[in-house]
Amino acid sequence: QVRLVESGGGWVQPGGSLRLSCAPSGWTFGRHNTGWFRQSPRKELEFVGAISWGGGHTYYADSVKSRFTNTRDNAENIQHLQMNSLKPEETAVYYCAATTSALTSDAARYAIWGPGTQVTVSS
Repeated sequence: QVRLVESGGGWVQPGGSLRLSCAPSGWTFGRHNTGWFRQSPRKELEFVGAISWGGGHTYYADSVKSRFTNTRDNAENIQHLQMNSLKPEETAVYYCAATTSALTSDAARYAIWGPGTQVTVSS
């Protein structure tokens, strides 16, 4: 079964940092572009960031620019999302996704998803 697996979620105080990881299970990233989305209760799925298959291009939502960094190590077949200066309103389930489309914030273009990892930002 082709799927993704996220890890690294948890609880952090406002202003703190977390690093999420995402790895494919049963396949390799190859030339898939990959991205992150998040969803809070009672809110729609929101794009966070994406990275090209070679790692040379990134794309972020305005709300996370300069605070979040998306990286990818194809040799290790893993993607990371470093999140700094986290805010309470960023409490959400964070999802990793992969697409064969060009780098995009459109969730409908991502065909492979992980089950998500909970991030809670609270004092």
